[in-house]
Amino acid sequence: MVGSRQLNDACVGIRVVDSHTEGEPTRVVLSGGPDLGNGALCERLQRFRQTADDFRRAVILEPRGAEALVGALLCDPVDATCAAGVIYFNNAGYLGMCGHGTIGVAVTLAYLGRIGIGTHRFETPVGVVEVKLLSTSEVAIENVPSYRYRAKVAVEVESLGTVVGDIAWGGNWFFLVENSPLPLTVKNIRPLNDAAHQVRMALRHQQITGTNGAEIDHVEFFGPAQSADGHSRNFVYCPGGAFDRSPCGTGTSAKLACLAADGKLKPGELWIQESIIGSRFTASYRELSAGQIIPTVSGRAYVCAEATLVQQPDDPFQNGIFIGSAS
Repeated sequence: MVGSRQLNDACVGIRVVDSHTEGEPTRVVLSGGPDLGNGALCERLQRFRQTADDFRRAVILEPRGAEALVGALLCDPVDATCAAGVIYFNNAGYLGMCGHGTIGVAVTLAYLGRIGIGTHRFETPVGVVEVKLLSTSEVAIENVPSYRYRAKVAVEVESLGTVVGDIAWGGNWFFLVENSPLPLTVKNIRPLNDAAHQVRMALRHQQITGTNGAEIDHVEFFGPAQSADGHSRNFVYCPGGAFDRSPCGTGTSAKLACLAADGKLKPGELWIQESIIGSRFTASYRELSAGQIIPTVSGRAYVCAEATLVQQPDDPFQNGIFIGSAS
C-alpha cells in the first residue's frame, strides 16, 4: 500500500524551498524542473519559455503559488567559477535578473548547506552576479552593470496627466517617477498599483522603450522615507501586475544609476531604500565606465518552507489557474 505522503507513478513532484526577502517571496526549484539542456543561460531561458511554460505556471500561479511569488530554477552554470546558475520567472513570464530573488537563493543555498559564509558567484541570463553571504540571513549582491538610458521622459497618462520619469536598466527595465502620484502608504497600494499599470500601458502605447525597443515592464514611484535614516521610499510595479513587497533589488540598482548620473550620490556612499511596507535595502555603487555603475544591494532573507509541489494527472488545474495578465 502506498503511504499518503508518497507520490504514485502518475504524479509529478517538484521539490522547492520558499523564502522571503524583506517581505517579497522567492521559490527555489531544487528538483523536478524541466530539462533545458546545456548552453548559455539566456539560451536555456528561451527553451524554458518555448517548451516548458506550463511548468512556470504550475509553480507560480494559484493554487500552488501567488501573484507576488518569483520562481528561481537552479541550473548547472556554464562558468565553472559560479556556485549556481539561476533562471528567474514570475506570474507573467521570465526575468533577466532578480535582486530580491538572488538574495533569497543565497540564503536558501546556505540553509541547505550548499554554500557558506563568504563570496560566491551566480550565473544569470543577463550575466554573472557576485553574492556575499554575510550571515545565514543577510546577503549583499553585486549586480550587473546598471545605467540610466534617458532622463526626464514625459509620458501622457489619461487619468494622471503628464508623468515624468527616467528610464534605467538595473537588470530589468524601469520607468522611475521621482514624485509619486499618491502618498506611499499601505492604504494606497491598490490605487498606486492602478496608477503604475496605467503608466506602463501608456509607455507601451506611446512606444517609449529601453534600448533596442525593449519593453519597460517595471514602474517605480518614489517619495520621502518614513524612517529617520532612510533616503527614499518606493512603490514598485512588476510585470505581472503585482507590487514588490521589498524595495526591489534591480529597481534600487536602477535608482542608483539615476542618482549617479545626476551627481546626487557618490561612489561608495550608502543609500537606504524603503519599500511600500517599510522593509529596507542598503545600497551603494562603484563606477564602471561610459555612464555605467556596478551597484551593491544588501538585504535580509528568511526561509519559510520546504515543500513538494504535486501535479496529479486528473487535476484540471495541474498547470495553474490562469486568470489573465496585467500585460
